[in-house]
Amino acid sequence: MHLLVIPWDVNPEIFRIGSFAIRWYGLLFASSFLFGYIILDKIFRNENLSQATLDRLTVYVALGVIIGARLGHCLFYEPAYYLSHPGEILKIWHGGLASHGAAIGILISLWLFVRKEKKDYTWIIDRVAIVVALSGFFIRMGNLMNSEIYGVETTMPWGFVFLRNGETAPKHPTQIYEGLAYLFIFFLLMRIYWKNKGQHIQGVLISLTLILIFSARFFIEFLKEDQVDFESGMTLNMGQWLSIPFVLAGFVWLYISLKQKKRLVIKR
Repeated sequence: MHLLVIPWDVNPEIFRIGSFAIRWYGLLFASSFLFGYIILDKIFRNENLSQATLDRLTVYVALGVIIGARLGHCLFYEPAYYLSHPGEILKIWHGGLASHGAAIGILISLWLFVRKEKKDYTWIIDRVAIVVALSGFFIRMGNLMNSEIYGVETTMPWGFVFLRNGETAPKHPTQIYEGLAYLFIFFLLMRIYWKNKGQHIQGVLISLTLILIFSARFFIEFLKEDQVDFESGMTLNMGQWLSIPFVLAGFVWLYISLKQKKRLVIKR
């Protein structure tokens, strides 16, 4: 018997005028870029870097996130459908974004950025890593408002009944679990950065981001419902398999960074 459950019946649309609608997910997604820009602006000012550089960086990251997240969903979770209907890949408004794809997109877009701007790759990715963790929080809150990507049935007193999906039993609100984990990681990274005023060992922030975010994702996935049918017979689901390489890469990057103990050198 459940002593307490939380009925969740939030309308994913904030308001609608005709065919135009503002959705919570879109607002939270945009908020991740807004607050990310504000935080990076403060970091850039601390390091005497121009706002023009930040503006160019924002464009690269935004494109990397959107393109990477969309392609990640299409190729990792539903490749047969999207390869048979390639035109559907462009219809991003139909939904379908993958955080692992977004991570790959960011890594590639930053590589292109530093080649153009003649800056150090580890330097820029260490700073972007801080806001990536915060963005993860906003995205998971967007998933919560959409009543999507939630967990299996639970007897815990904080279970959510996602009424809009026709659920009658309480489920783990895994969006909140992940969101809070990412928020903690964000504050940890901010603490490390500002404690040293940016003069930390290069590579530590991105290493911790990869290790902590994707470890959290790996373990919380055990509580989630399968996102696609082919995951039903898998010991580890797709999200977990995709998380493992990122965690391993984080440990390798951390080992190399601590071994080299290379401090920040700003390339203006």
